[in-house]
Amino acid sequence: MKEIVVISGKGGTGKTSLTASFAVLGGKSLVTADCDVDAADMHILLQPEVKKAEDFYSGVLASIDPSLCTGCGACDEVCRFDALEEKDGVYSVIPLNCEGCGYCARICPREAIRMEDQNVGEWYESRIKTGTLMVHARLGIGAENSGKLVAKVKNEAKRIAREQECKIVLVDGSPGIGCPVVSSLSGADFVVFVTEPTVSGLHDLKRVHELVRRFSIPSGCIINKSDLNPETTEQVKAFLAEAGIRHLADLPYDESFTRAMVQGKTIVELDSGELKNQISACWNRILDTANA
Repeated sequence: MKEIVVISGKGGTGKTSLTASFAVLGGKSLVTADCDVDAADMHILLQPEVKKAEDFYSGVLASIDPSLCTGCGACDEVCRFDALEEKDGVYSVIPLNCEGCGYCARICPREAIRMEDQNVGEWYESRIKTGTLMVHARLGIGAENSGKLVAKVKNEAKRIAREQECKIVLVDGSPGIGCPVVSSLSGADFVVFVTEPTVSGLHDLKRVHELVRRFSIPSGCIINKSDLNPETTEQVKAFLAEAGIRHLADLPYDESFTRAMVQGKTIVELDSGELKNQISACWNRILDTANA
């Protein structure tokens, strides 16, 4: 079983549109994992039918029992996050400020404070339009620990792949270089960068490559909308050659991507011409490289 992770240094490069297209091309040979849990959107294109949903708990939050609180203020004195407020001689917790350190609970003389596990989102096991399964998630508003939720999504996807003897786990990672991306990369066999020929696209490609290089994971790159800025496209290609990243494809700017999204389809379902052939050839190159 091979784990292929698709990431981008910045948002808006077309990463999710291409990953969803690869999921359609791969059909029942793979299990898909949408690990962009902070802003999950691959479900729009793959139209999952939820088979299983579970709450995801991570981290703790202080909770004060008003019947036990005497208003002594000891908790407020030690809190460094301004997470406590007093009203009518009784203290309560401001949830968005609480970091869950537990200091207040340790020093409360009446044991009026308890640390409660937090429901920070949900994860789902769904059947998508290809007939195979996808694992995805929704992180709650203002919730943290998205890296742990990413790990949960990936582990469940790998479990399903083993059970169904699928050869590939296809992961749609988060943009950027933060904790969710690090969690997405853990255990990967091959990384696909999706970039665009802009100053910010090249800059962020270099940043995310530096992260992947530390994991010693082989990688390839798709230059999307490559015809919009030929000069920068050449700069991107020069960087790929210098960094030892396989150049997988140059894809042109095409408004068919937008038309496909409006219809809730991937580009390979809408387009039957040269663009579909290019994306199919790119997917085959990814498989060949990952399996080499």
